[in-house]
Amino acid sequence: MAAEQRLRSVNFWSGVVVLCLTIAGALVGIYQLNEVLTDEQQVPLAELNVQGELHYTANEEVRQALTAEPLGSFFTADVDDLRRRVEQLPWVQKVSIRKVWPDKLSVYVTEHKPVAMWNGDRLINQHQEVFRADIEKADSSLPQLFGPENAVKETWKEFNRVQQMLEVNGFQIRALRLTERFAVSVVLAQGIEVKLGREATLERIKRFIDVFPSIVKHEKSKDNEIDTVDLRYDTGAAVAWREAKSES
Repeated sequence: MAAEQRLRSVNFWSGVVVLCLTIAGALVGIYQLNEVLTDEQQVPLAELNVQGELHYTANEEVRQALTAEPLGSFFTADVDDLRRRVEQLPWVQKVSIRKVWPDKLSVYVTEHKPVAMWNGDRLINQHQEVFRADIEKADSSLPQLFGPENAVKETWKEFNRVQQMLEVNGFQIRALRLTERFAVSVVLAQGIEVKLGREATLERIKRFIDVFPSIVKHEKSKDNEIDTVDLRYDTGAAVAWREAKSES
C-alpha cells in the first residue's frame, strides 16, 4: 500500500512538472513569435502600392506622407493612422488602405474635384465641401462664388439654378455673390454685373434676356461698355455704362 501511494505521488508531481514546462515553453514561444511579428526587420512593409486618379497629387507626395514617421511592421502598422497621414495632403479627399500579405501596403486615394472657387481663397469640391489647396493648380475657368460661410450649398445651388437658365441663352457666369440676406448678383463672362436681388430671380433673369438686345442697341453702348444691369425692380431695368477701354 505504501509503495502504491508513493507511485501515485511521483506520477502526480511528474505531471505537474510536465504541465509547468509545457506552459513555460508556450509562453516563451509566444514571446518569441511576438518579437518576430512586431519587428520591422523581420516582417517589414517593403512595398507601397498607390492607386487612384491623381491629377493634383503626385504618387511621391503620398509615399512621403506615409513614411514621414515609421510605418511599423506588417502586423503592427495602424492603417487608421496611416490613412490620416495621407488625408492631410491638401488635394486628398479620402483614402483607403489595406495590407496585402506578406509585405505590401495598398493605398487608394480619392482627390477633391474642384467645381468652383470659394470666397477668393478656397475651393468647393463635387460634394459641396470647402477645402484649402493651391488655387493656382485649379482650372482658371472655374466660377468664383462668394457667400456666407454657412451657406456653401445654398450658394452652389443658386449658381446652378441661375447658370442653367443663362446658359441656354448663350451667357456664362464668371462669378456669383450671395449676400447675408440671400440677395443674388452675378458677373457674366462679358464683365457685366447683373443684380437680381432676393426674390423672383428666375423671372428677373428672363427679363434680362428679353431686354439685353435693346441695351446692346442703346446709343450709349456704341462708345461704352455695359457695366451693370440692375433688375431689382418690378418692371424694367437700370443700366450703367463704363468707358470702353481703348485698344493700344
